[in-house]
Amino acid sequence: MAAIEPTDKNVAQPERIKKYSRNLRFWHWANALVIFGSLLTVLVNATLNDRSTITPVIQNELAKSGVTVTAQQANGVGHELKDKVWEVHTYFGYALAALLLFRLGLEFFQLADQKFIRVLKSAITQFRVKKGNREPARHELVVKTLYSLFYLVLIVMALTGLFLAFEDLLAPFKYLRHSVKEIHGFCMYLVLAFIAVHIIGVLLAERKDSRGIVSDIINGGGLE
Repeated sequence: MAAIEPTDKNVAQPERIKKYSRNLRFWHWANALVIFGSLLTVLVNATLNDRSTITPVIQNELAKSGVTVTAQQANGVGHELKDKVWEVHTYFGYALAALLLFRLGLEFFQLADQKFIRVLKSAITQFRVKKGNREPARHELVVKTLYSLFYLVLIVMALTGLFLAFEDLLAPFKYLRHSVKEIHGFCMYLVLAFIAVHIIGVLLAERKDSRGIVSDIINGGGLE
């Protein structure tokens, strides 16, 4: 099978292929797994463990064994199952926070041309100085801006999640719980939107002028 030749160029240095460090690739896929797991727990509790779904299931299954329980009793069991899933969700939240710290730490140890802040500044500069064909520079700037917003959303999601996880220790601020929970939930929808845009963007790029992006984020990419 022929190898896919990477073509995702560095806008500032077109002669160079973009390079993804091993640590950055680890963060990308670990973060993807953690976010997927976290969203899956939300989906399970919103569907399978929803009161209107789980209560009759518990009653019917116990009735098959000759045990009769009230809807309130069955709901109590369902609520316990829901809490167990939320515990798993909390662990995913801890992992997300740890990965964010890892990603922030990478900014101090990455090669200069792989630091996100430097790449973002370069994208802004290239967009400003390009006088002719600005499309590649515009595309790069839009992509890096979206990633900046994504990082910001992840930070807000992690902080609000940690607040909810340690709300008993933050008793003086408990009055903020409802607002924090609303923000946390809204961030989930923003993450879903980013995932959709990200996947569509990668598929379109693979079909156009940036073949090999998926291979690059797995294998590392081109030149050092």
